[in-house]
Amino acid sequence: MTQPDSDAALVARARAGDSAAFAALAGACRTRVWAICLRLTGNHADAEDALQDALMAAWQHLGSFREDARFSTWLYRIAANAALAVVRRRRDTPFAVDEHDYLIVVDDHTDQHAERDRVQAALSQVPEPFRTALVLREYGELSYEEIAAHQDVGVQTVKSRLYRARASMAALLRAESG
Repeated sequence: MTQPDSDAALVARARAGDSAAFAALAGACRTRVWAICLRLTGNHADAEDALQDALMAAWQHLGSFREDARFSTWLYRIAANAALAVVRRRRDTPFAVDEHDYLIVVDDHTDQHAERDRVQAALSQVPEPFRTALVLREYGELSYEEIAAHQDVGVQTVKSRLYRARASMAALLRAESG
């Protein structure tokens, strides 16, 4: 990630219309933004949509970025909101089958993919507020205070949501393997 003082300079340049400065800001935290989108949506196609929506929203609303937080934290919040919006839209869309969904690729990382799929399947069953808190904490590395601000709840509520999310994940993973 970029240093906070260089973030301020890049933000100033991006606000002046410098797309390369914005790309540098977003590129520095793109991996975590992608992880947030993927974990909240549950699949690559929706995560790509959410990532694109998040980056567009960040660019369009850069003027509203208050520099009392890190740019990455602000972008993580936008990404989480974009991912949740994609999930909500998907729920409202009739189910369509894509023949490519049935293609199975086997490679040297089959066990790793299976474990990741297992965790993703369990995560998708965790209620949305708990899942969001967990993803922001574990993948976005946001503090309890930052998650509380994002979810508009108190820090104790965030701690409770994280506890419940982790307990739910553990129970779901145990149930699936046993």
